[in-house]
Amino acid sequence: MKNRLVAQILNRVADFMDLKGDEFRSKAYRRAARTIELLGEDIEEVAAQDRLQELPGVGRNIASKIREILDTGSLHLLHELMEEYPVDFDALLSVEGVGPRTVKLLYEELGIKTLDDLEYQAKRHRIRRLRGMGEKKEKAILSNIELARSRITRKPLAYIVPLAQRIKSEVMDLEGVQRVEVAGSIRRGRETVGDIDILVTARDPEMVMDYFTSMETVREVVVRGPRKSTVRLVEDLDCDLRVFDDGVFGSALLYFTGSWEFNVELRRIAQSMGMKLSEYGLFRGDERVAGRTEEEVLEALGLTYIEPELRENRGEIEAARERRLPELVSSEDVRGDLHMHSLHSDGIDSIADLASYAETLGREYIAVTDHARYISDPDSYLRSIEGVDEIPVLAGVEVSILADGSLEVPGDVLEDFDLVVASVHDGFNVTERLLGAMDHDVVDIIGHPTGRVLGTREPVVDIERVTERAAEAGVALEVNSNPLRLDLRDTHVRMAVDAGCRVAINSDAHSRGALENIRWGVITARRGWAEPDDVINTMGIRKLRRWLGG
Repeated sequence: MKNRLVAQILNRVADFMDLKGDEFRSKAYRRAARTIELLGEDIEEVAAQDRLQELPGVGRNIASKIREILDTGSLHLLHELMEEYPVDFDALLSVEGVGPRTVKLLYEELGIKTLDDLEYQAKRHRIRRLRGMGEKKEKAILSNIELARSRITRKPLAYIVPLAQRIKSEVMDLEGVQRVEVAGSIRRGRETVGDIDILVTARDPEMVMDYFTSMETVREVVVRGPRKSTVRLVEDLDCDLRVFDDGVFGSALLYFTGSWEFNVELRRIAQSMGMKLSEYGLFRGDERVAGRTEEEVLEALGLTYIEPELRENRGEIEAARERRLPELVSSEDVRGDLHMHSLHSDGIDSIADLASYAETLGREYIAVTDHARYISDPDSYLRSIEGVDEIPVLAGVEVSILADGSLEVPGDVLEDFDLVVASVHDGFNVTERLLGAMDHDVVDIIGHPTGRVLGTREPVVDIERVTERAAEAGVALEVNSNPLRLDLRDTHVRMAVDAGCRVAINSDAHSRGALENIRWGVITARRGWAEPDDVINTMGIRKLRRWLGG
């Protein structure tokens, strides 16, 4: 599917339109890009059936641009804009405090095109002299450059897992290969990934290396060895593949899954017991004590098995020693999805289509929570939900939290809905707004509580106060499963669980295909030590209705 490519190019055109000050065209391209990002089917199929202009936000002009991208893999308009403004948009926009207008100013006044240019000019105090900038903003930009560099090199987990699984599947199909596992930060479920680590057992390591280094997705062979090779993929990501003997595969998997801090602590424990731990096994002198499986190694160290998502040296080793690790929530435990959008607001599928697809995913119920500002006739909206008979559909609504903590819709109107998700969608002073929203009895869930977006916007929220208040008020905090949000993040989930606050793992889907994103929220919740009882949508529908007060 070329959906992602089309959306990326349209979004980049929108960025350049922002540079040119063409707000109307910027919004048009960005709306079309969002439609395609959320599309639950292949954009090439839509184009082949001549249905592009049926999509929300896609008129004749943008439809022709989409066809050009599908036919050529690029867009002539974008190349023209890049010649006009030859700047590294991805890099510069990744710096907190730098938006399209600032990029335009920096380029036109100082010729800044890259992060290196930005750093050079900031260190020479030339940015502060520009209109609207100043010393404070220059210092902030300079301090955020290193963080921006780290963001550029890491990619969202959801974007890399399919690629890693495809490589794993191809290697697994080779004759003589017994085991293949993806390790590293992918296996731990970290929200972003810097590279791919793959471990293999095979009778003929040389044959595996021949295949691995010649795959279609390989752009460059960085290093080739008899049992370890590194390649750079066309997706601009490094991938390491290592071949081990079956007798040490467990210790290798444990080591290369990490994290580094986790491994250091395991090695310290081994040394305290008079042993040595490496990727080749747990040794007492020259004798290998364990290594075939991870369980075998951990047991020899006096620990119960620790799920990969927990391996960050955040108390999980002590808990494993004391036999008090949590029984983590799983995808199978999630019975419903309590945040999604339909054609009634900014989604692209009908309520019936969402319910039908949710049923195929094994969901027992859903809540459709369209934005309140789109619902001009609540009675008609509620009747449309009542007419769906695929699976139980709760009549929900998502309301914006205003600057003073009040809700955009009066409470007496919201009382007619089964479920209310309250969210901050703009502005500042987020902590006080969230606390204020939880004073309203009608609010059941706080949506994407910190408002973060991976790689662009980090939360500025006192999450400790928020989780404590949510626990007191009986309001659930959302683990938004959008791969670019994952909000709450893992450490915040842990704070919520420790505070006795319930969470809701929701897709926030705007299309039926995006309902599958719940898997990323589950991984995030697992990294936050969440158990099934910590998650409200692991309840059956009757129990959930009682929790909601219905």
